[in-house]
Amino acid sequence: MPITDPESGLRQVLERRRLNAALAWVFVAVLVLVGGAAVWNGRALWAGFTLALVALALLPPLAFRRADAMVPWEVLALASVPALGRLLVVGQTVGGVTLTGRVTTYVAVAAAALILAVELDVFTPVRMNHSFAVLFVVIATVAAAGVWAEARWLSDVFAGTQFLLDGRPEHDIETALMWDFVAATVAGVVAGVLFEWYFRRYADVDARAPVTPAQGGEP
Repeated sequence: MPITDPESGLRQVLERRRLNAALAWVFVAVLVLVGGAAVWNGRALWAGFTLALVALALLPPLAFRRADAMVPWEVLALASVPALGRLLVVGQTVGGVTLTGRVTTYVAVAAAALILAVELDVFTPVRMNHSFAVLFVVIATVAAAGVWAEARWLSDVFAGTQFLLDGRPEHDIETALMWDFVAATVAGVVAGVLFEWYFRRYADVDARAPVTPAQGGEP
Protein backbone atom coordinates (compact mmCIF):
# COMPACT_ATOMS: atom_id res chain seq x y z
CA MET A 1 0.00 0.00 0.00
CA PRO A 2 1.62 3.31 -1.03
CA ILE A 3 2.35 5.93 1.62
CA THR A 4 1.30 9.44 0.72
CA ASP A 5 2.41 12.72 2.19
CA PRO A 6 -0.56 14.04 4.21
CA GLU A 7 0.36 17.60 3.23
CA SER A 8 0.73 16.94 -0.50
CA GLY A 9 -3.00 17.03 -1.14
CA LEU A 10 -3.42 20.36 0.64
CA ARG A 11 -0.39 21.76 -1.19
CA GLN A 12 -1.85 20.73 -4.54
CA VAL A 13 -5.18 22.30 -3.65
CA LEU A 14 -3.44 25.53 -2.62
CA GLU A 15 -1.41 25.65 -5.82
CA ARG A 16 -4.50 25.03 -7.92
CA ARG A 17 -6.36 27.74 -6.03
CA ARG A 18 -3.58 30.27 -6.48
CA LEU A 19 -3.11 29.48 -10.18
CA ASN A 20 -6.84 29.61 -10.80
CA ALA A 21 -7.10 32.95 -8.98
CA ALA A 22 -4.17 34.45 -10.91
CA LEU A 23 -5.64 33.47 -14.27
CA ALA A 24 -9.13 34.56 -13.22
CA TRP A 25 -7.89 38.02 -12.21
CA VAL A 26 -6.20 38.35 -15.61
CA PHE A 27 -9.54 37.80 -17.35
CA VAL A 28 -11.30 40.16 -14.93
CA ALA A 29 -8.76 42.80 -15.98
CA VAL A 30 -9.51 42.01 -19.63
CA LEU A 31 -13.24 42.51 -19.01
CA VAL A 32 -12.57 45.81 -17.23
CA LEU A 33 -10.49 47.03 -20.18
CA VAL A 34 -13.18 45.96 -22.65
CA GLY A 35 -15.83 47.72 -20.58
CA GLY A 36 -13.70 50.85 -20.46
CA ALA A 37 -13.20 50.73 -24.22
CA ALA A 38 -16.96 50.39 -24.70
CA VAL A 39 -17.51 53.47 -22.54
CA TRP A 40 -14.88 55.35 -24.56
CA ASN A 41 -16.58 54.37 -27.83
CA GLY A 42 -20.01 55.40 -26.57
CA ARG A 43 -21.48 51.88 -26.35
CA ALA A 44 -23.22 52.39 -23.02
CA LEU A 45 -25.33 49.21 -23.01
CA TRP A 46 -22.44 46.93 -23.90
CA ALA A 47 -20.23 48.69 -21.36
CA GLY A 48 -22.85 48.14 -18.67
CA PHE A 49 -23.20 44.48 -19.54
CA THR A 50 -19.44 43.90 -19.54
CA LEU A 51 -19.06 45.61 -16.18
CA ALA A 52 -21.95 43.48 -14.88
CA LEU A 53 -19.86 40.41 -15.79
CA VAL A 54 -17.02 41.94 -13.76
CA ALA A 55 -19.37 42.44 -10.80
CA LEU A 56 -20.45 38.78 -10.98
CA ALA A 57 -16.80 37.68 -11.04
CA LEU A 58 -15.98 39.83 -8.01
CA LEU A 59 -18.84 38.58 -5.83
CA PRO A 60 -16.95 35.56 -4.39
CA PRO A 61 -13.71 37.38 -3.41
CA LEU A 62 -15.74 40.20 -1.85
CA ALA A 63 -18.04 37.79 0.01
CA PHE A 64 -15.18 35.63 1.31
CA ARG A 65 -12.72 38.55 1.62
CA ARG A 66 -10.13 36.43 -0.15
CA ALA A 67 -8.40 37.25 -3.40
CA ASP A 68 -8.15 33.54 -4.30
CA ALA A 69 -11.89 32.86 -3.95
CA MET A 70 -12.48 33.15 -7.68
CA VAL A 71 -14.70 31.30 -10.10
CA PRO A 72 -12.84 28.92 -12.45
CA TRP A 73 -10.76 30.93 -14.86
CA GLU A 74 -12.16 28.97 -17.80
CA VAL A 75 -15.63 30.47 -17.37
CA LEU A 76 -14.19 34.00 -17.25
CA ALA A 77 -12.20 33.22 -20.38
CA LEU A 78 -15.44 32.15 -22.05
CA ALA A 79 -17.06 35.43 -20.99
CA SER A 80 -14.08 37.40 -22.31
CA VAL A 81 -14.20 35.90 -25.81
CA PRO A 82 -17.46 37.56 -26.93
CA ALA A 83 -16.49 40.79 -25.14
CA LEU A 84 -13.22 40.95 -27.07
CA GLY A 85 -14.99 39.92 -30.25
CA ARG A 86 -17.48 42.73 -29.82
CA LEU A 87 -14.58 45.16 -29.54
CA LEU A 88 -12.27 43.79 -32.25
CA VAL A 89 -14.51 42.53 -35.04
CA VAL A 90 -17.25 45.15 -34.95
CA GLY A 91 -19.18 45.32 -38.22
CA GLN A 92 -17.66 42.19 -39.78
CA THR A 93 -19.94 39.47 -41.13
CA VAL A 94 -19.61 35.80 -42.08
CA GLY A 95 -22.26 34.36 -44.37
CA GLY A 96 -24.49 37.36 -43.77
CA VAL A 97 -24.35 36.92 -39.97
CA THR A 98 -23.04 39.94 -38.10
CA LEU A 99 -20.37 38.71 -35.69
CA THR A 100 -21.10 41.50 -33.23
CA GLY A 101 -24.85 40.92 -33.29
CA ARG A 102 -26.66 37.86 -31.96
CA VAL A 103 -23.54 35.66 -31.97
CA THR A 104 -21.36 37.62 -29.55
CA THR A 105 -24.21 39.15 -27.56
CA TYR A 106 -25.93 35.94 -26.54
CA VAL A 107 -22.75 33.95 -26.05
CA ALA A 108 -21.84 36.69 -23.55
CA VAL A 109 -25.30 36.43 -21.95
CA ALA A 110 -24.89 32.66 -21.70
CA ALA A 111 -21.46 33.17 -20.14
CA ALA A 112 -23.04 35.40 -17.49
CA ALA A 113 -25.60 32.70 -16.71
CA LEU A 114 -22.79 30.14 -16.57
CA ILE A 115 -20.83 32.30 -14.11
CA LEU A 116 -23.92 32.50 -11.89
CA ALA A 117 -24.47 28.73 -12.08
CA VAL A 118 -20.84 28.00 -11.20
CA GLU A 119 -20.92 30.44 -8.27
CA LEU A 120 -24.07 28.82 -6.88
CA ASP A 121 -22.59 25.34 -7.26
CA VAL A 122 -19.08 26.09 -5.93
CA PHE A 123 -19.57 28.79 -3.31
CA THR A 124 -22.96 27.90 -1.79
CA PRO A 125 -24.61 24.74 -0.43
CA VAL A 126 -26.77 24.65 -3.58
CA ARG A 127 -26.12 21.58 -5.74
CA MET A 128 -27.72 21.09 -9.15
CA ASN A 129 -28.31 17.73 -10.76
CA HIS A 130 -27.22 17.28 -14.35
CA SER A 131 -30.49 18.12 -16.10
CA PHE A 132 -31.38 21.04 -13.84
CA ALA A 133 -27.94 22.63 -14.32
CA VAL A 134 -28.48 22.74 -18.08
CA LEU A 135 -32.07 23.96 -17.64
CA PHE A 136 -30.99 26.68 -15.21
CA VAL A 137 -28.40 28.10 -17.60
CA VAL A 138 -30.87 28.01 -20.52
CA ILE A 139 -33.64 29.78 -18.56
CA ALA A 140 -31.23 32.33 -17.10
CA THR A 141 -29.86 33.07 -20.58
CA VAL A 142 -33.31 33.57 -22.12
CA ALA A 143 -34.39 35.71 -19.15
CA ALA A 144 -31.27 37.85 -19.50
CA ALA A 145 -32.02 38.17 -23.22
CA GLY A 146 -35.43 39.54 -22.32
CA VAL A 147 -33.90 42.10 -19.98
CA TRP A 148 -31.36 42.99 -22.69
CA ALA A 149 -34.21 43.57 -25.19
CA GLU A 150 -36.05 45.78 -22.69
CA ALA A 151 -32.87 47.77 -22.02
CA ARG A 152 -32.41 48.41 -25.74
CA TRP A 153 -36.04 49.47 -26.16
CA LEU A 154 -35.92 51.81 -23.17
CA SER A 155 -32.68 53.29 -24.49
CA ASP A 156 -34.33 53.93 -27.86
CA VAL A 157 -37.40 55.54 -26.27
CA PHE A 158 -35.70 57.72 -23.67
CA ALA A 159 -32.16 58.24 -25.02
CA GLY A 160 -32.93 58.45 -28.72
CA THR A 161 -30.73 55.49 -29.71
CA GLN A 162 -31.64 53.10 -32.52
CA PHE A 163 -30.91 49.65 -31.15
CA LEU A 164 -34.43 48.37 -31.95
CA LEU A 165 -36.46 51.32 -33.18
CA ASP A 166 -34.28 52.03 -36.18
CA GLY A 167 -36.96 52.84 -38.73
CA ARG A 168 -37.79 49.27 -39.72
CA PRO A 169 -41.42 48.10 -39.93
CA GLU A 170 -42.82 46.82 -36.65
CA HIS A 171 -43.15 43.30 -38.07
CA ASP A 172 -39.43 43.20 -38.91
CA ILE A 173 -38.50 44.38 -35.41
CA GLU A 174 -40.68 41.69 -33.80
CA THR A 175 -39.22 39.02 -36.08
CA ALA A 176 -35.69 40.12 -35.19
CA LEU A 177 -36.57 39.95 -31.49
CA MET A 178 -37.87 36.40 -31.88
CA TRP A 179 -34.64 35.38 -33.60
CA ASP A 180 -32.79 37.01 -30.70
CA PHE A 181 -34.61 34.73 -28.27
CA VAL A 182 -33.87 31.72 -30.48
CA ALA A 183 -30.18 32.66 -30.49
CA ALA A 184 -30.26 33.11 -26.71
CA THR A 185 -31.84 29.67 -26.26
CA VAL A 186 -29.21 28.00 -28.45
CA ALA A 187 -26.40 29.83 -26.62
CA GLY A 188 -27.91 28.81 -23.28
CA VAL A 189 -28.11 25.14 -24.28
CA VAL A 190 -24.47 25.19 -25.42
CA ALA A 191 -23.37 26.88 -22.18
CA GLY A 192 -25.44 24.46 -20.09
CA VAL A 193 -23.96 21.42 -21.80
CA LEU A 194 -20.48 22.92 -21.31
CA PHE A 195 -21.24 23.38 -17.60
CA GLU A 196 -22.29 19.75 -17.31
CA TRP A 197 -19.52 18.22 -19.40
CA TYR A 198 -16.52 20.29 -18.39
CA PHE A 199 -17.08 21.77 -14.96
CA ARG A 200 -18.62 18.64 -13.47
CA ARG A 201 -16.81 15.82 -15.24
CA TYR A 202 -13.42 17.29 -16.06
CA ALA A 203 -12.49 20.37 -14.03
CA ASP A 204 -12.03 19.95 -10.27
CA VAL A 205 -13.52 23.34 -9.41
CA ASP A 206 -14.21 22.57 -5.75
CA ALA A 207 -10.46 22.27 -5.11
CA ARG A 208 -9.86 25.80 -6.33
CA ALA A 209 -11.90 27.89 -3.92
CA PRO A 210 -13.37 27.83 -0.40
CA VAL A 211 -16.89 26.44 -0.27
CA THR A 212 -18.10 28.04 2.97
CA PRO A 213 -17.37 31.40 4.61
CA ALA A 214 -16.01 29.53 7.62
CA GLN A 215 -12.97 28.61 5.55
CA GLY A 216 -12.01 32.26 5.13
CA GLY A 217 -9.18 31.97 7.64
CA GLU A 218 -7.59 28.89 6.10
CA PRO A 219 -4.50 29.20 3.88
